[in-house]
Parts: sequence; structure tokens; C-alpha cells
Amino acid sequence: MSALSQRTGVACYASHSIRFTLNGEPKTLDVLPWTTLLDLLRERLDLVGSKKGCDHGQCGACTVLVNGKRVNACLTLAVMCDGHDVTTVEGLAKGDALHPLQTAFIKHDAFQCGYCTPGQLCSAAALLKEGHAHSAADLREQMSGNLCRCGAYGNIVAAIEEVMQAPGELPS
Repeated sequence: MSALSQRTGVACYASHSIRFTLNGEPKTLDVLPWTTLLDLLRERLDLVGSKKGCDHGQCGACTVLVNGKRVNACLTLAVMCDGHDVTTVEGLAKGDALHPLQTAFIKHDAFQCGYCTPGQLCSAAALLKEGHAHSAADLREQMSGNLCRCGAYGNIVAAIEEVMQAPGELPS
């Protein structure tokens, strides 16, 4: 919906009010229709854990959870999250208690530069809840949408496997 301003002749666009839960907290915001979830998180809400890697949905650095499912925040419009539950890497820990995946990533040195780590963690959290991975090969396949330029894949798989093999350890 655009309209030309009668004073300036410049196009004006209507913002849309959205309500969603972000890391357990209710949010109400006005957003322009083309605002991506990633830009909303990083630029307006100062949640900079999710990274803008390729901005084309190919690297997974921006992966967050929407209603527990992994999505590329760079391809998801903020208005699409109206009424939904969004969890970023900042929302995985509960207070000072790290998520089991975060602890395992540290233990297994599952990061080097760390750029991909937030997306890897969110993707792995969803993968574990999905329950379809039963082997290292399954993990590799189901994490294939998250790229690591440093090549820490072996350590990432080892960290996820450790948490996968510790039943009852995942927070709800």
C-alpha cells in the first residue's frame, strides 16, 4: 500500500502492527511490510546474535526458531511472525543456565570464528526436538543448511550427538 504524499510527491508506506513473543517476552511493534525478521531483530531490537551472512537463505547464519521450527530470518518477513513465538540464540539459555547445546559446543570446541554458531545452535535445538536424527550421518544431513567457513563440522556433530544421547536434558 503506497500513496504519494500530496506535499512532497514522495511515496509513503503504511507500517503494520505485529504482536509476537520473542524469547518468552511479548512484543508489539510497527514494521514496514518489507522488513525482514533478521533486520527487525538486529536493527530495532538489538539482538545481534543472529548473523547476516549471505542474505539469500543459503548459509544458515541467521537461523532462528519460529514456533519451534527453524527458519532463515533473512528470508522471513517480520509481518509473517505476527501471533507467533520467536526464539533467537539469546533465548536458548534460561537466565545464567546455558542450554545443553551451548555447553556441549563449548566442551567440544564446536566453533572457531563463531560467526555461524548462533544459527548452528538454533538449528540444532530444532533438530533435536524434531527427533528425526538417529546417527551422525543424519545430523550432517539435517544440519546441511548451516555452513561453517572454518570447517568445525566434526566438532559441531560431536556436540549435538552428546546432547542427543543425553535424554531428558533438553529444556522445553
